[in-house]
Amino acid sequence: MILEYKGVNIFYTDDGQGEAIILLHGFLENHTIWNPFILDLAKKNRVVTLDLPGHGKSGCLGYIHTMEMMADVLKATLMYLKINKFQLIGHSMGGYIALAFLEAYPNYAQSITLVNSTSLDDSPEKKTNRDRAIVAVKHDYKTFIRIAISNLFNQKNKGKFKQEIDNITNEALKTPLQGIVAALEGMKIRKNRAEIIKSFNGKKMMIASKEDPVLSYNLLVEESKRANVQMVVFPDGHMSIIENKGLFLQQIMHFIEK
Repeated sequence: MILEYKGVNIFYTDDGQGEAIILLHGFLENHTIWNPFILDLAKKNRVVTLDLPGHGKSGCLGYIHTMEMMADVLKATLMYLKINKFQLIGHSMGGYIALAFLEAYPNYAQSITLVNSTSLDDSPEKKTNRDRAIVAVKHDYKTFIRIAISNLFNQKNKGKFKQEIDNITNEALKTPLQGIVAALEGMKIRKNRAEIIKSFNGKKMMIASKEDPVLSYNLLVEESKRANVQMVVFPDGHMSIIENKGLFLQQIMHFIEK
């Protein structure tokens, strides 16, 4: 389904009835990354996904898609759907946007789950890597996407999940160049929101992976302790929603029902 936001189409899905769960995808992903979970989650809940600006079927809103701007798009979607209370789950970049939403609109989310995500801002090294990625994607769009998606998985799992990697890559190839650059620019300048999750009074959980090639597992453990966040640990890579699909669904269903 489509809603219009500042003259741009924003795509969303809306399934089931009950307490709302909002699922936010990561960089180079779109709403389809959540398809394996919607049937189970929608048995007792209303489940909403959306294509974040510049991803999937949603248009671009500018040269830089800040986390704050994408949080505003989420707020507009929820108001359009008349959803005032919900549980918020974000994978990777989706987690950054979830935290920006908590800061801007503190009285809506009843829980937050960061999946392979962090409340910390980019280090100088990561900012440099974002700039390199922008150069690389402008130089060779398809090669950048294929390498970027493959590198999100635990090295040992690349053969096992070849079909899934191919499927995610094919979806990522639908992402326009402007959308990729805008997201990279937005992630690069995002704020440190460690205090936002620490002070959040609702339920909160972090899912981290021991072999995550994007985020340091040890730093995530330290972060969870500082913020007093429940930590769930999986054994594989950044794509725990694929690599540890069964465990992920089990943990999410247990968390939202508590």
